Amino acid sequence: MAFFGDLADLTNADEFANYLVPLRKAEWVVYVKPPFGGPEAVLAYLSRYTHRVAISNSRLINTDARTVAFSWKDYRNKGNDRQKVMRLATSEFIRRFLIHTLPDGFHRIRHYGFIASANRKTNIARIRLVLGVTSRTTSDQAQPDAEQVQPLTLREPCPDCGGTMRIVEAFKRGQPCSCKQTLIIAK
Repeated sequence: MAFFGDLADLTNADEFANYLVPLRKAEWVVYVKPPFGGPEAVLAYLSRYTHRVAISNSRLINTDARTVAFSWKDYRNKGNDRQKVMRLATSEFIRRFLIHTLPDGFHRIRHYGFIASANRKTNIARIRLVLGVTSRTTSDQAQPDAEQVQPLTLREPCPDCGGTMRIVEAFKRGQPCSCKQTLIIAK
């Protein structure tokens, strides 16, 4: 068994036995009743309180007393057959699930405040109006002379010569490069 944090001392058998002494003397009342509707109902109940942190209901395929089956996407497979099914022991599924839940006091928030909604442009315009700030458009901004414009460079030096590498083109992931040469030599 592994213990962490404040309980790390319990890995010692004597410390563990001393820890259990007051627990053995306590009057324990155990109230157990069967789950409502079986494992599926329990999983559905828990999923409503997870705020979609670990896994969505649509990915759960099958559950029984011993295993949980769910779909997952294999990003290494570049073909159309990316969706796969994984079946785990219930205890392993719960262990992996709990890795993705947040501790007490933490909240998972993706968007917050005036930039949260689809009305963010309206909200920002209203804030600028209240603050008395005018928005700058691209025509209002001073355009630098062509001589003043410095080419974009990478922070890392060229691995061959140690010189500065200039950014010749930027393109999105998966998009082919429009330049004819695939090797760019820095000078």
